[in-house]
Amino acid sequence: MWVQTGGPPDKPVILFDYPTSRAQEVPTRLLVGYRGYVMTDDYAGYNALGAQAGVERLGCWAHARRKFVEAQKVQPKGKTGRADIALNLIKKLYGIERDLKAFCDDERKTGRYEQSLPILAQLKSWIEKTQPQVTAQNALGKAISYLASNWSKLERYVEEGYLPLDNNTAERAIRPFVIGRKNWLFSDTPKGATASAQLYSLVETAKANGQEPYAWLRHALERLPVEDYEALLPWNCSPVSSS
Repeated sequence: MWVQTGGPPDKPVILFDYPTSRAQEVPTRLLVGYRGYVMTDDYAGYNALGAQAGVERLGCWAHARRKFVEAQKVQPKGKTGRADIALNLIKKLYGIERDLKAFCDDERKTGRYEQSLPILAQLKSWIEKTQPQVTAQNALGKAISYLASNWSKLERYVEEGYLPLDNNTAERAIRPFVIGRKNWLFSDTPKGATASAQLYSLVETAKANGQEPYAWLRHALERLPVEDYEALLPWNCSPVSSS
């Protein structure tokens, strides 16, 4: 199951799609004709998409941080190690984002240039110094290698104020599906999985726009078919919940 999140801040969209593979042709198909920034993890299946003209690929700091958390777990208990150094610097980046959250995009971009760029430079310098001193096979080495190989994608969120630091929005969107799958053991057929993807797209998009899913779905379905379907989109209507 693939999930995409995007759209303007006041009109967020969450789309689920069920193909039969994880091949790189899938994201290329899902985003055919798209031009702009795309944030993903380090999965190689996104490389073909990232190589297309007009597509600017971003890295996810949550994924990078997670690897240092794993490295921290294998450090001697009660002792501060190299993983803590990286985590503290990443924590500062997230702290800056919290402080800039209420700002407009232009102000956030300026704030990132003034506050985040020095932290990024400090972190990059630490990577260059530390990487030759650790083995690539242990948890810390893997975390540093991930950071180093994805650095150009990770640092570029500072280019625009509207770019996110991580793809946690997509992670949160897929969580209800993962939890549900444990209860109903996925689907019996590809058609069933496709139907699930369509329903989850509707429900999660409604939730992202502050709508109560059942009330919005009932409001929309009772008015179908309709020529102006855009009037039924979650950000264009105000259904009333029935008691």
